[in-house]
Amino acid sequence: MKYRLLAALCYCLHMTSFATVILQYHHVSATTPASTSISPEQFSLHMQYLEDNNFKVIALSTLMTSIKQQKPLPDKSVVITFDDAYLDILTHGKPILDKHEFPFTIFINPSIVERNSSHYLSWQQLKAMADDGVIIANHGMTHDSLTRVPEGVSQQAWLAQNTESLLNAEQLIAEKTGQSWRYFAYPYGEYSPEIQQWIKSNDFVAFSQQSGAVGLATDITSIPRFPASQPYDQLSSLRDKLNALAFNIHLAGENQQTIFQQGESTSVSFTIEVDDFNPEQLHCYISGLGRQKIQWQGEEMFTINYSAPLPTGRVRCNCTAPSISEPGRYYWFSKPWFILKENRQWYPL
Repeated sequence: MKYRLLAALCYCLHMTSFATVILQYHHVSATTPASTSISPEQFSLHMQYLEDNNFKVIALSTLMTSIKQQKPLPDKSVVITFDDAYLDILTHGKPILDKHEFPFTIFINPSIVERNSSHYLSWQQLKAMADDGVIIANHGMTHDSLTRVPEGVSQQAWLAQNTESLLNAEQLIAEKTGQSWRYFAYPYGEYSPEIQQWIKSNDFVAFSQQSGAVGLATDITSIPRFPASQPYDQLSSLRDKLNALAFNIHLAGENQQTIFQQGESTSVSFTIEVDDFNPEQLHCYISGLGRQKIQWQGEEMFTINYSAPLPTGRVRCNCTAPSISEPGRYYWFSKPWFILKENRQWYPL
């Protein structure tokens, strides 16, 4: 593989010139739950850092058009997204974003908006923001996980039921804001290969919560976003993420699965298409287990045999490797799992 690296270096110099990072936020507040919040002061530092370091903040629609047309964007492009339509996005976040003239997207749950809670944006406020250029997108009619099929209900019936809900939410967003992008953010970031196929068949693009940069080959049914709220809100940890490069890693068959009972899955294999790194510098970490041993299967596939059973809950495997052609930058890919208890019961949300 090392010989191929040298031969492909000029080609890689061109290919690594496109990398977009999507940041995911929820609250912009110092008084809301820490796990979904960033203080206005820290959020302001994030935005100032983007401006001072020549990152190009673009609309989510610009990124999706680029992928659809397979036309690279300027390097170090960034997309800003919020989940859940909290009022503090308007009161605390938008003034900071407007100061820098940064576009952004809000993923909303129409049924929650219609409760008229003082903690959430109203349709009137969302319409005004939409008219001001903010993208309003679909987070599901409610905030229920699509993966948690009720007992006694088939997967087919469950997805049929959620098709109606998804389309009704999109229609309501269109009626209330004048926008219909068919962008969908998975509630809790939970999905499966069956749900990805369902998203595709309904002509939606879907966004997840595992980390990683976005490239022209990114799967548009599970587009990664870097969480940027606490505890990931410090600039020291954000810098490497903002400079991340898209790792073209693919999974097939059983390796695509995301939902397992604890102890059911013992390994995972990845197919990789990027030559711009040294194999010995590829490192993969699994949440709760730490760094894992990598076994190469030829030049384009590697396997991880887990050092211990995957823990119950939302689990991530993050794989990174330093770029040869872009010193100081890292390729970054994340594989999510949702690990059930031994009795196949779901962990608490």
